[in-house]
Amino acid sequence: MTDASRQPLVGRVEAILRAGDFRNIPREMVTKGGEVREVLLSSHTERDARQAVVRTLVASKDVTERNRAEARLKEAYGEIARLKEELERERDYLREEVRVSMNFGRIVGGSPALRAMLARIEAVAGTPASVLIVGETGTGKELVAHAIHAQSSRADGPLVKVNCASIPDELFESEFFGHVRGAFTGAHRDRVGRFQLADGGTIFLDEVGEIPLALQGKLLRVLQEREFERVGDDRTRVVDVRVIAATNQDLETAVEAGRFREDLYYRLSVFPVQVPPLRRRGDDVVQLAVHFLGQACRDFGRPCPQLTQAQAEALRRYSWPGNIRELKNVIERAVILATGEPPRLDLSLPAGQPAGEPAPAAASWDTPPGETPPFLTEAQMREQQRANLVAVLEAARWRIAGKGGAAELLGIRPSTLTDRMKSLKIRRPARGTAGSDAGPPGRILG
Repeated sequence: MTDASRQPLVGRVEAILRAGDFRNIPREMVTKGGEVREVLLSSHTERDARQAVVRTLVASKDVTERNRAEARLKEAYGEIARLKEELERERDYLREEVRVSMNFGRIVGGSPALRAMLARIEAVAGTPASVLIVGETGTGKELVAHAIHAQSSRADGPLVKVNCASIPDELFESEFFGHVRGAFTGAHRDRVGRFQLADGGTIFLDEVGEIPLALQGKLLRVLQEREFERVGDDRTRVVDVRVIAATNQDLETAVEAGRFREDLYYRLSVFPVQVPPLRRRGDDVVQLAVHFLGQACRDFGRPCPQLTQAQAEALRRYSWPGNIRELKNVIERAVILATGEPPRLDLSLPAGQPAGEPAPAAASWDTPPGETPPFLTEAQMREQQRANLVAVLEAARWRIAGKGGAAELLGIRPSTLTDRMKSLKIRRPARGTAGSDAGPPGRILG
C-alpha cells in the first residue's frame, strides 16, 4: 500500500472525500495474503443541494500483470536496441577489417592476363551471381572480392570476410549463423553470425575448400534457402546475401575425391574468376614493386628511391612462388635493410647473396667483367627451389601436413607446399625407388 492506503479506514474515506473526483490514480494495495498489487483507483462523490455527501463511488482496476508485461516489453526493446548497436559496431569493425586486410588496395598492373581477369570482374560485378575466385596463395583473391563488391549494387552494404580454414569444427555453426545465450557451454550471451552481419551486402568465404565435408551441408542450406537458425534458437531468419568464395585448391579434383560436395561446388561456382599468378603477369611485377616500395617507405618513414634497371630485371627473373604477398614482403625487407639508395633487393630476394659473403654494391646489380654474376637465372632458381623442396620432403618421408611434416619444417601452409609441388612438377616417387620421379636431391635452404 501507499502511505494514503495504510491509514485507518475512516481516514482513507476522508482523504478520498477531500480529494474530490479523480480517475485512474495509480496506487498499491496489499492483499490478505500479503501480496502487493498495483491498481488504478477512480472516485466519484455525489452530493445533495446542501453539498452534503449522498454517496461516494470508488472503483479500482488491478493492473499488476499489465504493468509487468509493459516492463518486460520495455526491457526487450532495450535489449533489441543494445543488440542493434552491437551489430552495427561489429559490422563496421568487420568492414574495416576487410579494408585493412586488403590494404585499401587497388589492382595494379596492365598485363594481358590481368586485363582478362578485370574483364570478367566487370562482367559479373553488377549481377547477383555467386562467384568463385580461384588462384594460388598470395595472388590477391581478397582484392578481387573487394573489387567485385565495390562495383556491385551492394557496394553500400557490408562486405564480411570469413576465413573458413581458421574456424574449429565445433564453432562452425556459431561463427556462421550465431547462437543464443545458453546454447552451449560458454555461450554467455547472444552472438550474431557472419551471415546476419552481411545481410544486404556480400559475404566473402575465403579458403572455402578447407570446410570439413561434414559441415558443408549446413553451408549449402543457407546458400540455397537464404535462411538459417541460430544455434539453440528455433526461429528461422532470412538473409539477403551475395556469396563470393575463394580457394587455392582444385575443387573439381576435391569433388572427384569425395572431399567436397558436388552440389555445393556448383552452387558456389556459378561464375569462376581465375587470378593469374605473378609469374604470368610480365611487367606487372615491376609496377607492383614500385607501388609497394612507395607504401613501405611511407610506413617506415624512409625516403622513397627509384628501382634501378638491374633491380627491375632481377624482379622479372624471379619466379615468385609466393606471388604478390611474397613480393610485398621482399620489398619491405629491402627497405628495412637499406642504409641508403636504392633498396637492398640483393639482400631481400630469396635467391640473393649467400650469407657471410660480401653483397654487391647497392647502387647496381651490374656485374664487373670476370666476376660471377650475383644472381641466378630463372631456370637455376627453379631448379634450386625444386631441389630444396625434394630435400625437405625426403626429410619428412614425403609427409606434407601434420607434426614434423614438410610444410611445418618449411614454415608454410600445407596448401602452399602442395601448390609449389604442382608448379615444379614434384611427385612422390614410387615405392622401391630412390627419388626417380622427384628430381635431384638438395639441401634445405634458409
